[in-house]
Amino acid sequence: MILQALSSYYDRLKSNPEIPRQGFSREKMHFAIVISESGKVVQILDLRDSKGKKRIPKTVIVPQGEKKSVNISPNFLWGSTSYVFGTDEKEKPKRTADCHFAFKKLHKNLLGSCDDTGAKAILAFIAEWDPNEFVKFDQSDEMLSGNILFQLDGELRFIHERPAVKRIWIDFFARRKHGNEGICLINGERAPIARLHPAIKGVKNAQSSGAAIVSFNKDSFCSYGKLQNYNAPVCESGSFNYTTALNYLLRSGSKNRIQIGDATSVFWTERDSPVEGFFGVVLDPRDSHGDDKELAVFLQAIRDGKFPFEYNPDIRFFILGLSPAAARLSIRFWYASTVKDISVKLGQHFRDLSIIKSHDNDPEYPGMWRLLKETSIKKSKEEPSPVLAGAIMRSILTGSPYPKALMSAIIGRIRAEQNINYLKAAIIKAVLVRKKRILNRGMEVPMALDKNNKTVAYLLGRLFAVLEKAQKDAVPKANATIKDRFYGSASATPRIVFPQLLRLAQHHISKAEYGGVRDKLIEEILCDITEFPAHLGLDQQGIFAIGYYQQRQDFYKKSNPEQSKNEKES
Repeated sequence: MILQALSSYYDRLKSNPEIPRQGFSREKMHFAIVISESGKVVQILDLRDSKGKKRIPKTVIVPQGEKKSVNISPNFLWGSTSYVFGTDEKEKPKRTADCHFAFKKLHKNLLGSCDDTGAKAILAFIAEWDPNEFVKFDQSDEMLSGNILFQLDGELRFIHERPAVKRIWIDFFARRKHGNEGICLINGERAPIARLHPAIKGVKNAQSSGAAIVSFNKDSFCSYGKLQNYNAPVCESGSFNYTTALNYLLRSGSKNRIQIGDATSVFWTERDSPVEGFFGVVLDPRDSHGDDKELAVFLQAIRDGKFPFEYNPDIRFFILGLSPAAARLSIRFWYASTVKDISVKLGQHFRDLSIIKSHDNDPEYPGMWRLLKETSIKKSKEEPSPVLAGAIMRSILTGSPYPKALMSAIIGRIRAEQNINYLKAAIIKAVLVRKKRILNRGMEVPMALDKNNKTVAYLLGRLFAVLEKAQKDAVPKANATIKDRFYGSASATPRIVFPQLLRLAQHHISKAEYGGVRDKLIEEILCDITEFPAHLGLDQQGIFAIGYYQQRQDFYKKSNPEQSKNEKES
């Protein structure tokens, strides 16, 4: 089904000029040789773009290259310096000479009878070129590790883009020997089966030359005498379609690609839908929502449990997660749904996360990457756990409970950092309310302070926040508060810590300007606590953190003038 969905996506993309037709592929090009009609090298063009200190190669649609192997296989009108110039840095002169000879032979065979000016220029170049001349180029060292193509002096297009030359390649590609015929798994038709599928590029940490989803190269994989990819028969056009579509989704700068742990994930819809563009922005690690008003309206609607009527709800939506496995790619996850279903799931995710903010600039719809970063050491370059990332992604897409490891990781970071920020509180709330809704074992958690919540762990969190505020009022310039010294033990073993903190609080209250207010609030909270528990479990520590966080936000919330007036009158 994955290959079928990708092949159908290619059909949808055919009108896009950035999508290559069969017989062509998108490849990274570093330099262009500008040659005269007589085949002389006029100049070397650097095709790379500057990106900071890096030089990024240009992606160009070129005649489809041979899948690289130990065999000598020249490409048509492009290639490495060993093929084009007969020189490289590998110090294998015999192989390099053979590569250059194969390159010249291919072009003599294909272009020998062509009257096109560009074709004649190429034939003149390969006839006259001396590999010893390569070292005279100013950029010869940089060219050794890049791909080279050709351009005729005075033209902006490349020689392989000239209509007559292009036609020669298309005819040659159509005549090439194809594989055995069989029933294609993608379209169900009898057609020549592809022995090798084009390489897939763009998956993080996979081989830079490309990897494969469908690949067999050991005797143990063979059955009924079928070798290599004949074990999973896909026709030539089908293999081209699905790999081209996937490479387009994985291209640099693609809005249909996000990185989640070690899984490079792509997503698409069967037909055009604005939701296809929204999905990546919503989960994108940069949270770059910008000033996209349509996106803001969409996010507000789905969080409120509504689906915008102008979007077709029944369009199919696909998500594919890929992770590297040597020369192959592993399917980390595959999810096929509808536009409405994925919108509902995203809306539920953001509702579960909703909690009062610490600051006005806290993200309204935090991206998944920001949530994952809360599980790792602050300012650490270490990536969040890929296993946890994949589990969270599945929870979002399927609406299932968030993984247990998420709560454990967040509580661990809170104890280590002695800090509960907006995102950590939002994650704890989401874990608890989803577990309550699905498994009936979690806890109801409000968005803001709930003075009617009599859960002991919640009350203890509130009490700890009040005791900390009393200390701050009494000793405004203290280097450390009770949070820095006692939060971990107070949230895990309250019976040991709270009696000591209450005795200390009386000293603080007597010195503080607002001591009476704090004393009254402490008394109100203690009225609902019959005894301090000896131990709080993981979920109870989470609700302790929520109580502490919400009580703190209540201390610093912006006052409503009308509400303040009513409180004074009462």
